[in-house]
Amino acid sequence: MTTTAFAVNLVASAGAALAVMLVTFAVAMLKGVHRIVDIAWGIAFTAVAIVTWVLSAGYGDDDRRLAVTLATCVWGLRLAVHIARRGRGHGEDPRYARMLARAPGNPALYALRTVYLLQGALVWLVSLPVQAAAYLPEGVDALLVLGLALWAAGLAFEAVGDHQLARFKSDPANRGRIMDQGLWSWTRHPNYFGDFLVWWGLYLSACGSWQTAALIFVSPLVMSGLLIWGSGKRLLEAHMAQRPGYAAYAARTSGFLPRPPRRVPRTDAR
Repeated sequence: MTTTAFAVNLVASAGAALAVMLVTFAVAMLKGVHRIVDIAWGIAFTAVAIVTWVLSAGYGDDDRRLAVTLATCVWGLRLAVHIARRGRGHGEDPRYARMLARAPGNPALYALRTVYLLQGALVWLVSLPVQAAAYLPEGVDALLVLGLALWAAGLAFEAVGDHQLARFKSDPANRGRIMDQGLWSWTRHPNYFGDFLVWWGLYLSACGSWQTAALIFVSPLVMSGLLIWGSGKRLLEAHMAQRPGYAAYAARTSGFLPRPPRRVPRTDAR
């Protein structure tokens, strides 16, 4: 890996992630809705991947560069489109409404610091494997193939889970019920588990040497922490805990890693 070129890429990718978040903040202020920052999450990763693709030309192996760039863009854009469709016609996300209600000082500046700038920094940190992979001189190897296979499994898992949930919610007969069908009967968070696989797959795709693997190991760990203990699973389950039927659903369904549902007495989820 060319150290100087990679260092330049780190700076440029940070600028790309920051630019996406600042533009999103400006749009959010105009619309008065901060939930659109969730759409920017996938777009920011896509921006980092494209900037890295451009800057890494002539440094890394072209096959690896293309594979990792496309994988990141496909994941990021699919996620952005899904979240945009899901939020269409809705007002502010309750998470952001509660956060702004207790903001010390100016709520807009508080949101800028604790949501937009923080998410921009996390995008930069989590995307280190995407950036590092583009500068590896090694061609296609077993780790790249394994990583892309894991990425594909994760993408399929979260996309299928999102589709199943959207179809369930679109049926008026399911209003007020807990989704416990399809992948949602095997894990309470198919989308988060899919993201988990995606980013461990991208990490493996960048492990061309043990030095690189050690340097970027923090990235999938941070993403895993966010999904399981941070703003993902933990916050969603705190929000869902009071829903009728959720306790019984949680008792029989894995919290993260997929497995067949436990055989426990079921109650009406209505």
